[in-house]
Amino acid sequence: MDLRSARLRGLLRGPRRLMAAAAAVVVLAGAGTWTAAASGGPPPVHRADRMMAMPGGVRLDTSYFTAGPAGRRPAVLLAHGFGGSKDDMRQQAEDLARDGYAVLTWSARGFGRSTGKIGLNDPEHEVADVSRLVDWLARQPQVRLDKPGDPRVGVAGGSYGGAVSLLAAGHDHRVDAIAPALTYWNLADALFPNGVYKKLWAGVFFGEGGGCARFEPELCRMYERVATSGTPDAAARALLQERSPSAVGSRVKVPTLLVQGQTDSLFPLGQADAAARAIKAAGAPVDVDWIAGGHDGGDLETGRVQHRVRAWFDRYLKGDKGTDTGPAFRITRTGGVDSTDGTARLRGASADAYPGLRADRHDVALTGGTQHIANPAGASPPAVSALPGLGGSGGLGQLSALGLGTALDFPGQYARFDSAPLTRTLQITGTPTARVHVTSSSGDAVLFGKVYDVGPDGKRQVLPAQLVTPFRVTGARSGKDVTVTLPAIDHEVQKGHRLRLVLAATDLGYASPAAPAEYTVTLRSALSVPTAPAVTTAAAPLPAWVWWLPLAGAGAAAVLLLTARRRTTAPAPDPALADVPLVIEGLGKRYARSAERYAVRELSFRVERGQVLGLLGPNGAGKTTTLRMLMGLITPDEGGIRVFGHAIRPGAPVLSRVGAFVEGAGFLPHLSGRENLELYWRATGRPAEDAHLAEALEIAGLGDALARAVRTYSQGMRQRLAIAQAMLGLPDLLILDEPTNGLDPPQIREMREVMIRYAAAGRTVIVSSHLLSEVEQSCTHLVVMDRGRLVQAGPVRDIVGSGDTLLVGTAGPVEEPVVEKVAALTGVASAVRTDDGLLVRLEAGGTAERLVAELVRLSVPVASVGPHRRLEDAFLTLIGGSA
Repeated sequence: MDLRSARLRGLLRGPRRLMAAAAAVVVLAGAGTWTAAASGGPPPVHRADRMMAMPGGVRLDTSYFTAGPAGRRPAVLLAHGFGGSKDDMRQQAEDLARDGYAVLTWSARGFGRSTGKIGLNDPEHEVADVSRLVDWLARQPQVRLDKPGDPRVGVAGGSYGGAVSLLAAGHDHRVDAIAPALTYWNLADALFPNGVYKKLWAGVFFGEGGGCARFEPELCRMYERVATSGTPDAAARALLQERSPSAVGSRVKVPTLLVQGQTDSLFPLGQADAAARAIKAAGAPVDVDWIAGGHDGGDLETGRVQHRVRAWFDRYLKGDKGTDTGPAFRITRTGGVDSTDGTARLRGASADAYPGLRADRHDVALTGGTQHIANPAGASPPAVSALPGLGGSGGLGQLSALGLGTALDFPGQYARFDSAPLTRTLQITGTPTARVHVTSSSGDAVLFGKVYDVGPDGKRQVLPAQLVTPFRVTGARSGKDVTVTLPAIDHEVQKGHRLRLVLAATDLGYASPAAPAEYTVTLRSALSVPTAPAVTTAAAPLPAWVWWLPLAGAGAAAVLLLTARRRTTAPAPDPALADVPLVIEGLGKRYARSAERYAVRELSFRVERGQVLGLLGPNGAGKTTTLRMLMGLITPDEGGIRVFGHAIRPGAPVLSRVGAFVEGAGFLPHLSGRENLELYWRATGRPAEDAHLAEALEIAGLGDALARAVRTYSQGMRQRLAIAQAMLGLPDLLILDEPTNGLDPPQIREMREVMIRYAAAGRTVIVSSHLLSEVEQSCTHLVVMDRGRLVQAGPVRDIVGSGDTLLVGTAGPVEEPVVEKVAALTGVASAVRTDDGLLVRLEAGGTAERLVAELVRLSVPVASVGPHRRLEDAFLTLIGGSA
C-alpha cells in the first residue's frame, strides 16, 4: 500500500446440500477464558477461546462471549469478512454480549488460525460448520432454547460473512434472524455480470485469500481457467451459483435486515434487491438499508448499522415487539461537504416499503445518432471507472458522492448520448434502462454502460458511485437490439445538468475481448429513470449557527482582538527534526468506547536515516495501531508523530515521503509487472518522472520478469513487485508489514537483500514481522512492544546480547507451577518455559549464582546455565511469554 493512493482492504464474502447429520463439535486443547472488565458501569465480558474440530481434521478457532447475570439468553453468531478472522468481530461481540446476548465468533476455514481450504462458503464445509456451531450453542447453559437442540440464534456478518448468514438461514431451520451486510445473493452474477469477467475484483479476491493454492482445488482450477480465457464458462457459473444464497433462496424464511453499500462495484445494490425480493416472496419480514460506503470506500456508518442490527435482534430474538427496528427502506444520501472537517454530509431518506429498483419510471430523451466505436487490440488502453484495490476510505466512490469523482473514456472507444439540460431537479433511485441496437464485426460484443451527471458547462461530469454495467451481446454481426440495465444508484441530478449515457468498449475492471473489433451503436429508446417518490429525505434541521451566531459574535470578536493569532490545523514543523525520518513521543490510542483501555500507551522512540528498524511484539501489542497512526489512517488520542519534523495528520503532505506495503497488492494478472506498476502510478495522479520506476525496479531485483504477465509470477516475485510498488517515488520512509509472508527460504533471503539495499542509500525502512530469525539478520535496530507499551528499543546487537537473560538447560521438562515460582523469585523479572529448559530475565541486582541456588532449592534439574544468544530468546523474555 502506498500512502499517496489509499488502498482497499480487500473484502469478499462468500451450495449443494448441507450434510444431513452434522458431526458433533469436539473442543480441542488450548481453551482459555478471559474477562474484559469495562470501567464504569457496564458488566464485564467473559471470553472463552477454543479450537473446535470439524470433519476431515479441520480446526476452527472460536471465541465465546457472555456478560451479565446468570441465565439463558439468545445467541448471535458473528461471521467475519473475506481475508479477516474472528478478531475483526471482537468489539461488536463484546457490545452484543453486554446487550444481553451469548455471542460466538469464529475464523472461517483457511483464515486466522483455522485450518482447511477456502471453499467460498461451500454448503458441505463452511455452511455445515455453522450448523455445528449452532449444535455447540445448544449445549451451553447460557443460551436460550426454543426446544432441545434448537437455540434461539441469529447470524450477522459482512461480505463473506454476510453470505454465510444467508446460507445458514437457508440450510438450517434453527436460525431465527439474520443481518447480512455488503454481500452477494448470487456470486456468479457478482463476478461474471451479464457474462463478463470482473477480472480486477477476482484478482484482488484470490490475492486476499492468500493465493490460488489456499482455495479448494476446483475453485483454483476455475479461477485459473477463467482468468486465462477472460470469459466465464457454464461450469464456472454453476460452481459459484451452487455456493450462493440464491441456490436456497426459497428456504430463507427468517426476518432479514439487508445492509448494502452504494459505493460498491463488487456487490452492487442489485444483489441486495434480488435477496429482498426472494426472501419477501418466501414470507419473511425484510428491511433494506443502503449505506453510503461499500467495498470501493466511503462511510460504512459502522455505529449506526450496528445499532440497527442490535435493534433487529432485540425484536426478533429477544421478542421485544416494542423495539423500533427502523424503516422498511432507508438510504443514506450525501449532501455536500462539511466545511469544518471536509467530510461528506450524510442524511437519511426512507420509505414505509421497499420500492425495488424500478419504481415510478421517468423517460429522459437522449440525442446522438449511430456511432462507430473500436475495441482496440488487447483491449488496451482500457477506460477507467472504479479501481478495486485502490479505493479504500475516501476512495473514488466517495469522491464521486462529493461530486469530485474521476472516470476516463478514450476517444474512439465509446458512444455517447446526451439529454437536454434538465428543467427540474431529478432524483434517480434504482436502475436506469435504455434500449440500443448493436452490431459487431466479430459477431459478439462486450460493452460497458454508464450514466454521467454532466454539469451546465458540459465539461465537468460525475459518474455516480463510479459504477458501470458490463453486458455481452452475442450474434450481433447483423445487428441486435438489447436492453441495457444500468447500475442501481441513488443520485440527485440538479436542474440545468444533463444526463449522458455512455457505452464504452473497454473498462479496466473487466475482461474485454483481446481481438480488435468494430462496433456500431444506435439508440432505440429514451433513458428510463426510476424516481421512487415514496422515498422521502428527512428534513434537515436548522444549522446550529442560526441560533448561536448572534450571541457568540461579540464574544468571538473579543477573543480575536485579544489573541490576534491565526488558528492552525496542525503544529508547525520542527526545524531541528527536519532530517529525522521518525520521532514518536508519548503516543497513545484508546480503544473505541473506552476512556481507560489503551491499544497504545506512552510510546516513544526515534528512527534515524539508514536504519532498518524491526517492530516486534505479540498479537495485540499495538503494532498495527501504531503503524496506522504513522500512516495517517487514524489519529492519536495522546502524544504525536513527526516525520521529517512534520506532525502526522490524515492527509498530511509529508505522507508523500512515506511508502507502505501493508496488505499485499491486487495486481492485474494479464498485465506485465511493469504495466501494473505504471498503471498504479498513473492512478496516483503524480507526474511520471516522479515515479523513479527504474530505481525501484533495480532495488526490487525482478530483472526480465518485469516483461512477463503477473499470473506467471511466483509468490516471492509478487511480494517483490508489491514492495517495488511501495517504493515508487523512492519514499524516504518505507513501511513493510510482514513482507516475507508465504515466501520460502530463498525468497526470504532475496527480500532481506531488497530491504538492506533500499536503506543503504540513506533511506529508512520499518518492518513488522513474526520471523524473528529474519529480523535478526536484516534489521539494524529494534522496537519491542507488549500490551501497547514500549518494552525495549535499541540496536539489535544490544538487545540480543543483553546480559540480563539466562538460558537454563534442564535435564527434564519444568512444570508450569514451578515456572511461576521461578518468575516470582527475588531478582527475577520473568521466566518462560522452552523446549530445553527455561529463559530467565534477571532484574537489576539479580545474579546467576543466586538464581542457581534458588533453582536447586525448587528441585529444578539444572543441567547448564548461560547467556542467551538468539533474538527469539530475547523477545520471549522481554514480553514475559505473552506471545
